[in-house]
Amino acid sequence: MNFVCPYCDKPTTITDPNNFMHWEKIVINKSSKGDVGISIFAITCPNSECNELFLRISLTNAIQSQTTNWNWKPKKVLQQWQLLPESEAKTLPDYIPLAIKQDYYEACRIRDLSSKASATLSRRCLQGMIRDFWKITKRNLKEEIEALEDKVDSDVWSSIDAVRNVGNIGAHMEKDINVIIDVEPEEAQLLIGLIEQLIDEWYIARENRKKRTEELKKLVEEKNQIKEQEDSDDQGIS
Repeated sequence: MNFVCPYCDKPTTITDPNNFMHWEKIVINKSSKGDVGISIFAITCPNSECNELFLRISLTNAIQSQTTNWNWKPKKVLQQWQLLPESEAKTLPDYIPLAIKQDYYEACRIRDLSSKASATLSRRCLQGMIRDFWKITKRNLKEEIEALEDKVDSDVWSSIDAVRNVGNIGAHMEKDINVIIDVEPEEAQLLIGLIEQLIDEWYIARENRKKRTEELKKLVEEKNQIKEQEDSDDQGIS
């Protein structure tokens, strides 16, 4: 199966023995959920520099199969828990400020448990990014976002503008970022997606430009050293 490791973000193809799948009927008196079973799904990342464990548990309906001597088999997933890693958060590089990373990770971790709390953390994360990267500090998040319009690319601004006008997200931009607002789970995910895009567009893009500049300077220095050596050798011959 194709798989993108949530730890190292590298796409790979999973084969045996790097994956484990098992389903078992829970032998118990029928509850309000009917006959149920539990499934375990695990993957070890084949990347030798990673080797992290992905682990997910699912509660399913259980039905009897008429084609395999009435054995039980899973039907519909009732509930699912991703145990490792704890969320679908992307692994952020070390050069991103710790406070921003912590708010982002926590927003992802509690997205399904409390979309309201997740959205609050995302708004705080967004404000922290604007203040840290762009050095913009206004009375509230709404004014700080408006100050970005002439500073960012049009595509990036379109994403920011679209998300801030969704449901209760935009309606509460003028309030303190720590005020908990009612949002739908989909709205909480929109904020997380925006943060991930801005981290790519701002921090990671800046770091990549910095690396390319350093590599170019290094090449120029090496070229100059070779030229100086050649000139020195020519003078010695003459």
